[in-house]
Amino acid sequence: MKIFSFGRILFPLILFSVSAAFSQSLSGVVIDKVSGKPVYGVSVRLSNTTLEKFTDPDGIFIFSESLPQGEQILTLSKNGFLDKHFPIKIFSKDIDLGEIVLQLNLPEMQRQTEIISLADHELDEDGGFANISGLLQASKDVFLNAAAFDFSPTFFRPRGYDSEYGKVLINGLEMNKIFNGRPLWSNWGGLNDVQRNQEFSNSTTPSDVSFGGPAGTTNIIMRASQYQNGGKFSYAMANRSYSGRSMGSYHSGLLPSGWAYSLSLSRRYAKQSYMEGSSYDANSFFASVEKKFDDSHSLNFTGFYTPNERGKNSPNTQEVYELKGHRYNSYWGWQNGEIRNSRIKVVEEPVLMLNYYWKPSKDLEISSSVAYHFGKTGNSRIDYGGSRLYEADSQTIFMGGGSNPDPAYYQNLPSYYLRSENSPDFRGAYLAEQDFRDNGQLNWEELYRANEVAATLGGNAIYALYEDRTDDRQLTAGSNFRYTVSSHAVVSGALNFRQLRSENFASVLDLFGAASFLDVDSFSEGTQAQNDLQNQNNLVAENDIFKYHYGINATSGGGFLQAEFRFKRIEAYFAGQGSAISYQRTGYFQNGNFPDNSLGESDPVNFGNYGAKAGFTYKITGRHYLTTNLTGFTKPPSLRNSFSNARQNNDIVFGLENEKIFTADAGYTIRAPFLTGRITGFYGTFEDATEVSFYYADGLSGSGREVTNAFVQEIMTGMDKRHIGLEFGLEIPLTSTLKLRTAGSVGEYIFNSDPEVYLTSDDFTEVRHMGKAALKDYRLSGGPQQAIQAGFEYRDPDYWWISASANFFSKTFIDVAPLPRTRNFKSDVDGFPFVHYDESIAQSLLRQEEFESYMLVNIVGGKSWRLKNRFVGFFGSLNNILDSTYKTGGYEQSRNVNYALLKADMERVQPVFGSKYWFGPGTTYYAHVYYRF
Repeated sequence: MKIFSFGRILFPLILFSVSAAFSQSLSGVVIDKVSGKPVYGVSVRLSNTTLEKFTDPDGIFIFSESLPQGEQILTLSKNGFLDKHFPIKIFSKDIDLGEIVLQLNLPEMQRQTEIISLADHELDEDGGFANISGLLQASKDVFLNAAAFDFSPTFFRPRGYDSEYGKVLINGLEMNKIFNGRPLWSNWGGLNDVQRNQEFSNSTTPSDVSFGGPAGTTNIIMRASQYQNGGKFSYAMANRSYSGRSMGSYHSGLLPSGWAYSLSLSRRYAKQSYMEGSSYDANSFFASVEKKFDDSHSLNFTGFYTPNERGKNSPNTQEVYELKGHRYNSYWGWQNGEIRNSRIKVVEEPVLMLNYYWKPSKDLEISSSVAYHFGKTGNSRIDYGGSRLYEADSQTIFMGGGSNPDPAYYQNLPSYYLRSENSPDFRGAYLAEQDFRDNGQLNWEELYRANEVAATLGGNAIYALYEDRTDDRQLTAGSNFRYTVSSHAVVSGALNFRQLRSENFASVLDLFGAASFLDVDSFSEGTQAQNDLQNQNNLVAENDIFKYHYGINATSGGGFLQAEFRFKRIEAYFAGQGSAISYQRTGYFQNGNFPDNSLGESDPVNFGNYGAKAGFTYKITGRHYLTTNLTGFTKPPSLRNSFSNARQNNDIVFGLENEKIFTADAGYTIRAPFLTGRITGFYGTFEDATEVSFYYADGLSGSGREVTNAFVQEIMTGMDKRHIGLEFGLEIPLTSTLKLRTAGSVGEYIFNSDPEVYLTSDDFTEVRHMGKAALKDYRLSGGPQQAIQAGFEYRDPDYWWISASANFFSKTFIDVAPLPRTRNFKSDVDGFPFVHYDESIAQSLLRQEEFESYMLVNIVGGKSWRLKNRFVGFFGSLNNILDSTYKTGGYEQSRNVNYALLKADMERVQPVFGSKYWFGPGTTYYAHVYYRF
């Protein structure tokens, strides 16, 4: 082939300079240094321009447009390979660069496998932790490398931003859930080998597929033609979220017929992972087929299904931690010699996607896509509110539910027996402590026995295992374009549409030997006790729907337009977006507490939104850069925070508004032979946010016969937040094989207003407006706000490597309870101010808890061997080798919401309603072997 022979002769000369006048074309062939095979999908960019090409299946790239004359830097990059930069001089002749060799970035590829595997389920929770998978694709940035690999076990959030402020897309279609705005990572968990082709835009920097958000934008490309030809088998062992994982994948590459296909299968499992009783069972299936009709038209189908279920672990009070340790989990117990967890999360949501790619000219690319996302998510738990109903002495006897079966329930702990200052029950406390130490797990047999006794008396089940279910059907469609206006300007944009039909209900899973369960609220009387007035006998059996049943319809649409400019000294971009979204609830149950406002359709909730962003980079020299990014946009409240109590009624949150967001950052980047890195300052404000919470509260102020203890819905509106800080990452190459690294982030993330709080409940009819919660200047919860790393990496030319790091974390804060910081705190249950209220004591009681600082030391390494055209590799990691015990998060319990109750509880040796915490794992390992062919 002419391009190969010509390049082999001239490549050493033109690597540093190429002389000509006006170039007609610039071409080359990119090959893998180890295998000698062409590398497909390599991004080839010319500095100071917007021009970008991708290598074809033969590794060839060609710039055929008029190119700017003079000196340029050619940059080649692909995920899993080391970037390559070299200078060229462009004049008039055609330039053939011949073979350009790229080297695998072995540490990056191997560590991506670990992080994606171990963290996907942890990112599904309501904590909204950052876009870790996306950060993997920016691992050449020293700070983001540290955030992805070493800071993530602490639930560190870059810049403190929740994942709802970032975007995750697959083949250009958004995957963030409409319900809470966050991606559900387990929907594509276990598909490591087909997630490697990703485009990541840090912060609000430009993305071709989305306007994005402050937490960044990730587009996972799952096109069959984009995968390198070959296959891989692997097996991994770990002791964190799963104990074993097997995986296989094969990619055909683009065949001469124009067809390409890709397949991947995996299984992950654990009877018990690091936390006691937390089981794991997940399978993953992926298939993609593409037909390239010609150079302008291509059609791709992608489908994946990753059914998974896992046992959750409980947050625990300090008392429970001291009695049972940081691995304790109250959600499980033994049944017939097997571990059984009562809190199982199940996700079964297949995704089917069709993508059409059209290139009508060399300057214009258009992709149009449609996806159907359907299936269910479920979260199980035990209901102990079942009522016993039986006949005795010719009378119908009605009794309330059973006791809470959770072994860590506050009435089962020693502190409960010592709560009375005048007459503590030391004997009861001792017996409770011994029983909890010796047993302390869920007793499944007792649940069966209680139901059996109730049945012999003619009653119904006392206990039942049920599942909170969400069955979603979502249609997503979108179209993206990218148009190269000139060698210095490119315009891109997109239109998108989503329609969600969501059915939400509780379903009976197990009646523990009983035939039926009475579907009423055991704390209410008469018709108010009925969850569904249409169910005359209120009895349900296994697999029946009970408690609540409603649907949600949501429709959204919008688009964005973006322009990028690149010149020798300046790079700049500007973008704008507009969107609209609508929610509506439909009740299928007529709730006894809300008979007139639970059945049928709610009023629609509509929002219109807009935004703009801009940024520029000033190149002081080829090695020194100044950058800045500015963004302002509005964001609608999530579906979760738009209805005050969607399970029971149609009430829409009062004062619901769009959230107003402004972010800015400015930084300095250096790329020199002796030092690589950047330092960036950032600032962000988030105004008028809304948050809905659910909990049981004691000590509500009232008057007369008003309810003072109730299960409430707490709605906060007008909530403002502020994020400000500095992040940095530096890498110093001491030799060609040894590098020193340091990275860190110092931030202050706080509430920036006193939001309005009101309560609703089925225990009282009127909305209770509690006034403002004094939250201003309290720290936001969610991972450490300060993190510092120091470490090294050694890469041997013989394809083995090792790195180690020490990571120090501080400024982690508990999630504070808003209600005790309202006027309710100063009033007794009759609504009168406390006579003996002491402001200094109150401030001490309400002081936000800051967790202790801690250090985690990690060691990772790997090795690869070449066996002709096959490869065998090994990767292993040890995290937290010093076995440090640390708190990753926690929250204040909202049981004691006034001064007297909270003061009395906190003065005890062990509070009855102390804060609850999650603890990080101790020493964990991950070992991975693979075979590539």
